[in-house]
Amino acid sequence: MIPAPFEYQAASSLDDAIERLRLHGRDAKLLAGGQSLLPLMRLRIARPAILIDIGRVEDLSFIREEADRINIGPLTRHSDLARSPVLRARCPILPYAASLIGDPQVRHRGTIGGALGHADPASDLAAVLVALGAEVLVRGAGSERAVPISGLFADRFRTTLGPDEVIAAIGVPAMGSPDAWSYERAAVRPQGTLVAVAVVLRGANGRSGDVAISLANMGPAPLRARSAERMILEGGLTVIPEAAEASSEGTAPISDADASADYRRHLAAVLTRRALLRAASRLPAR
Repeated sequence: MIPAPFEYQAASSLDDAIERLRLHGRDAKLLAGGQSLLPLMRLRIARPAILIDIGRVEDLSFIREEADRINIGPLTRHSDLARSPVLRARCPILPYAASLIGDPQVRHRGTIGGALGHADPASDLAAVLVALGAEVLVRGAGSERAVPISGLFADRFRTTLGPDEVIAAIGVPAMGSPDAWSYERAAVRPQGTLVAVAVVLRGANGRSGDVAISLANMGPAPLRARSAERMILEGGLTVIPEAAEASSEGTAPISDADASADYRRHLAAVLTRRALLRAASRLPAR
């Protein structure tokens, strides 16, 4: 397929990109790695009149360790996330999830900011960042604000970003030695996540610490399995089977050519149980 006609512009900096967005408004789209946007343009699902390329803005690609958090630039490639020594040491769930995305070509072109801006409810990285409690730094024309990652997504393929706003950085709380994690997914093909579950246990165990269970592709955006989290917090890791069965409460999965909504709910329970057990196995011995 051939995209609809569009004007191509290359931004020289983040401020330049923001100014171009301010001038052109909703007619413009940012191009980072292009692994999400370009296929939609070829299918003419997305028809931006102006494409603003930020892929050559070098200072938007970074992974910086700062005390108890790690700041990640929006143009950081999935392959860089997967290989980062800092992330592997202080937030291993993120490089693990990044290593599962697509194929090597996609991982070498796709960016974390592009993935979040695409707002795909099946996004591996978005689900993991929701479980981690990440924060997104958003910049616009004369403005800057910090947004909890769960507040970035408005609906399927739609964010809460204003027409002139850009993701400037992603702040991820680092994990400590008592913390444990797991990421489990069912994929209909290497590029497509059918359902996925991210689990982060912070503290000595699921009862005395904090429990985060995030689901991908179980609604219009990545979401927390709150009922399952409460059960683990109240009953500890001994109630994993019951918590897994409660994981799909409050979700709204779709039925499509890949799977029915009921099958996705079944997968959510299976994967949540598997993820909780695997995360529990990573907890320090007491």
